[in-house]
Amino acid sequence: MTDPNDFAHQVSLHLNYLRKFARLQLRNEAWAEDAVSETVLAALAKPQAFGQRSQLKTWLVGILKFKIIDTLRQHQREVTLDPQDDDTQSDPLELMAFKADGHHTQAPADWGNPEQDLSHQQFMEVLEACTEKLPAVQGRLFLMREWLELSSEEICKELAITPTNLYVQLHRARLRLRECLELNWFGAR
Repeated sequence: MTDPNDFAHQVSLHLNYLRKFARLQLRNEAWAEDAVSETVLAALAKPQAFGQRSQLKTWLVGILKFKIIDTLRQHQREVTLDPQDDDTQSDPLELMAFKADGHHTQAPADWGNPEQDLSHQQFMEVLEACTEKLPAVQGRLFLMREWLELSSEEICKELAITPTNLYVQLHRARLRLRECLELNWFGAR
């Protein structure tokens, strides 16, 4: 890409996706806009770094992931939590769907072929909607672990939480996602 205007135009075509991705990760409009702006500036400052070894969108998302991590680090103490969002008041045993002998109290719904469903854009939209409905703490931890691919140690260090707390919150997030997907995707078909 030799023409800087052409490259800038191609970058601008991905702005909506980058904003959506950042909002989902950060759950803060201003932080998301800042992260996307920094991503675009970084891309436009060094277009030769792209090198066309991947899709432009993939390259931009890679830059954005690092900007999101930087934003989380910068604002880690500024997070405001809604007390109604916190899941600490419910009994953890109520969330577990297991009998005393370790078997499910209710068999999980048949999810069909999840690999095939992943290719459907509609599934991804339902998954994003379910992720957005997670309580703030669970959503942030789940996205850091599964989408930003941070290690458990990195997450615990960044957020100053114990590994046990992390695993409990991730377990709760996964249970909520499973329930949401069963209601809104697998059960709706």
